[in-house]
Amino acid sequence: MYETTYHRASSVDDAVALFGKGTEAKFLAGGQTLLPVMKQRLAAPSDVIDLSKVKELIGIEPTGDGIVVRAATTHYDVATSNVVQKAIPALAHLASLIGDPAVRHRGTIGGSLANNDPAADYPAAVLALGATIKTNKRTIAADDFFKGLFATALEDGEIITAVSFPVQAKAGYAKFPNPASRFALTGVFVARTPAGDVRVAATGASQSGVMRVGPIEAALKANWSAGAIDGVTIPSAGLLADIHGSAAYRANLIKVMAQRAVITAG
Repeated sequence: MYETTYHRASSVDDAVALFGKGTEAKFLAGGQTLLPVMKQRLAAPSDVIDLSKVKELIGIEPTGDGIVVRAATTHYDVATSNVVQKAIPALAHLASLIGDPAVRHRGTIGGSLANNDPAADYPAAVLALGATIKTNKRTIAADDFFKGLFATALEDGEIITAVSFPVQAKAGYAKFPNPASRFALTGVFVARTPAGDVRVAATGASQSGVMRVGPIEAALKANWSAGAIDGVTIPSAGLLADIHGSAAYRANLIKVMAQRAVITAG
């Protein structure tokens, strides 16, 4: 690792001020991405600003029509939260599938979203649930937040403070994990609103990162059942192809994982 200066921020305002003083500063949440790339000498920040102990960034709260998960809340806390399990059990289930126990106890929802790994789990939930990402500067709709591989709408020095999730009539998540990393080779989150609208998002499948799956959304809006997906065709163009699976394989996985997610949602 290159030489860097470590700071533990006491508040969001303190973190922003520290960031402004650095020549090439980086925010540190759970550290599940930044620290490994620093060890590999792929990143050399002048300053590392730790957000993990900022109290205003930790916690889960119910709202009138959903829940708010603050950005430094760990995957473990989301998975085991009674509030999340009651309001959106599919989100708690998703968090329980992330990595291993060590990752779940350190990784955070804000860090995952800010990094926007193309095979991460949370982006699928945020996009399918129509969540809202709140920062220290503004509020960003899920449809406007994800901009491609490891790219988001966040500006330099902007900090995710919380994510607001609306309660759904039905929601489910299923993924086919890489047996080593437990990242999603393909994961699909399905959601149906109380008004009957349907949103479906897939992670780990597209070359451009998390994506909406329009053909499955249309099928499920007409008939909310796993069988409704049987006749859907998912184009393989634009999907990932690597040593783990071809684009056609991932296209099929999108269908299979969507069906499993619908069955889980009920």
